Amino acid sequence: MAAGFDAPSADLVAGAMRDADPAVRARAHGAAHRLGTRRVADRVRALGDESTLVRLRGCELEARYPSPSVRVRAALVGLLGDDEPLVVVAALGALGEIGSESCVAAISSVAAAHPDARCREAAVAALGSLGEPAGLDAVLGALSDKPAIRRRATVALAAFEGPRVESALAASLEDRDWQVRQAAEALRPSGRS
Repeated sequence: MAAGFDAPSADLVAGAMRDADPAVRARAHGAAHRLGTRRVADRVRALGDESTLVRLRGCELEARYPSPSVRVRAALVGLLGDDEPLVVVAALGALGEIGSESCVAAISSVAAAHPDARCREAAVAALGSLGEPAGLDAVLGALSDKPAIRRRATVALAAFEGPRVESALAASLEDRDWQVRQAAEALRPSGRS
C-alpha cells in the first residue's frame, strides 16, 4: 500500500486503520486525521491497539492536535499502565495537552511511583502543563527525585502559587544540580534576592 492517501480515498484510509500491518494502521490514523475523517472511535481504537507503534502514533496525534473527548481521555489514562514506557510517556504528553482535573490523580501516581524515570519526568511535565492544584503534591515530591526530574519539577512549579511553592523554589536555589538551581533562579520574581 502507498504511504500517502488522497482525499478521494477516505474509504481506503478507513480500511487501512484495520490493516494487519501495524505500520499501515499507524499511517492510516495520520491520514484520517489529515482528511478530517478520524472519529472518536478511531482515536480510541488507536490508543488500544495491540501494536506499540500504533498506540504511540495515537498518542502523538492526540498531543499534536488536541481535541478533548471523555473517551479519548479515559483511553489515555488507561495507557499510563502500559508495559511500554515510551507509550506511557506519549500518553502523558497528550494528557498534558487535553487532560483535566479528573486525570490528575492518575498522573500523580505515575510521577510518584513509576519505575521508569522517563515516565516520572513526563508525568511531572504533564502536571505542570495542567496546573491543577491537586497535582502540586506530586510536583513537590518530584523535587527529591533524580536531577532531570527535579529540573522538570522546578519548571512545573511555575504553574502553581502559594507559600509551599515559594518554599520549594527557595530550596531549589540550593539544589546540588546547577540546572535545577538555574531553573529556580529563572522563576524567581525579579528584584528578590
